[in-house]
Amino acid sequence: MKFNRGFLVAAAAVTASVLFFGHHSIMAKDADVIPNGITIDGHDVSGMTEAQAEAVLDDILSQYTGTTFTLKAEDRTVEVTSTDLGIRPKSDDVVAKALSYGKEGNLIERFVAKSELAGGQTKDFDLTLTADVGQVSELLENRSEELDTKAKNYGLKRENGQFVITEGQNGVEVKIDESALAIADYISDTWTGGDATIDLVTEVEEPRGKKEDLEQVKDVLGTYNTDFSTSSAARANNVSNGTRLINGSVLYPGDEFSVAAHLNPMTAENGYQPAPSYENGATVETYGGGICQVSSTLYNAVMRAELEIVTRSAHSMIVSYVEPSMDAAIAGDAKDFVFKNNKEFPVYIDGYTSGGRIYFTVYGKETRDPNRTVEFESEVIEQIDPISTYSASEELPVGTITRTSGSAHTGYTARLWKIVKENGKEVSRDIYNNSKYRVTNNTYVVGVASDNPKAVAAMNEAIATQDTETINAAAAKWADGAQTGEAEDKTDKKTEDKKKKDTVSEDTPSESVETDVEDDTEEVDTSDEEE
Repeated sequence: MKFNRGFLVAAAAVTASVLFFGHHSIMAKDADVIPNGITIDGHDVSGMTEAQAEAVLDDILSQYTGTTFTLKAEDRTVEVTSTDLGIRPKSDDVVAKALSYGKEGNLIERFVAKSELAGGQTKDFDLTLTADVGQVSELLENRSEELDTKAKNYGLKRENGQFVITEGQNGVEVKIDESALAIADYISDTWTGGDATIDLVTEVEEPRGKKEDLEQVKDVLGTYNTDFSTSSAARANNVSNGTRLINGSVLYPGDEFSVAAHLNPMTAENGYQPAPSYENGATVETYGGGICQVSSTLYNAVMRAELEIVTRSAHSMIVSYVEPSMDAAIAGDAKDFVFKNNKEFPVYIDGYTSGGRIYFTVYGKETRDPNRTVEFESEVIEQIDPISTYSASEELPVGTITRTSGSAHTGYTARLWKIVKENGKEVSRDIYNNSKYRVTNNTYVVGVASDNPKAVAAMNEAIATQDTETINAAAAKWADGAQTGEAEDKTDKKTEDKKKKDTVSEDTPSESVETDVEDDTEEVDTSDEEE
């Protein structure tokens, strides 16, 4: 039925007072339910409350519960459901619109809407569906490993002394934000309600490297080796395992290489065994003990190749397999050895162990003047020898001497020089780094427990001198028979010498250090280093 606009205006004026007086009671009742003649997506919701209409929407959505969507990223796919995509009405207020139809707007608009419904016309509110963009983004993030294809870079491997180039392969990466929006648009504009396949937005990732560049990698840029033949079986295993984890690495121009990232975690599952390592100035057993010999040997090869050193730290205490300032410590998150390929071509790291020695060689394209050579020279600036310290213990029998420290270490302040020669003549000598290694002393406790006051006094007097020879002599004299006062008379020279040998621990600092991974988190002061 159609109405004349002029008639409507007149009718509105005539009935205005009637509508005004009856407005409050009528609207209070009608506002609770949807007017007759209203449908949502073809479903009659006449006379329904808001909650009842929402239940109708839930029923409409439930028919898509078993729908399968195949999300496609080139040749990879995953299957998901409408629930996974969070399919819902695009407009959140469709029920509110149905509930308020004919009850909002100006007087004429409300009169027209109600008259049309009263005349038998219906009003359908279209239900447009969409996907929850945030939920879809999270879904794609969680399923990225199934959808993405990682690019395989062109690479190198060394077989029988020759380099072999490995082919690269394109990768495909799903653009998560763009794909989530594309899925939402597909549900709103294209989807007809059944199973469907949706193409995701992807980006092709090209492999790094070129055959022609990798073919240039054939020259030795730097090489170095160190000896670990006296190591325990566990330590030797760790050195070989760490070398294996680094061997075959390819660095393209600009790449940085973190040694710690390649060697960690220091666990049995990663091939390591417990062996001696430095921790807070002491030597302890930890998984990966000895791994610093790997990083230090590589450090020497890298600096001879003249790659850029990004991060390098000295050990807390001196090591024996390289000269001072030629080491590179690894210590959890505190210390790492990082270097950068500052060349115009890729470089290849070759590492292996043989005959109790570890070897690292950096291969690349040699562009340096063949008449130019590089040497490195270690210089000790200061040496601090360890001492032996003694303290009295009333818990130990008089004359007993017990060592409370591990092997002593000599402290050093050292410097490494980089020397460049041309045609055999030195043209430059620059400081390459500065290092500090702390001293660790021998510490002993000396027993003074005795019923003989003379013995106690004598031992305390000897300890006060902090002189090793004096303390050893007193210990030999007052041990055993000291409690009865017989030692002074009965101890002859032969007995004294024997007791000295039996009771005195090693007082000469050991310069032999089996070096290890450094797990201490206390940083060495290297603020004056020039890396």
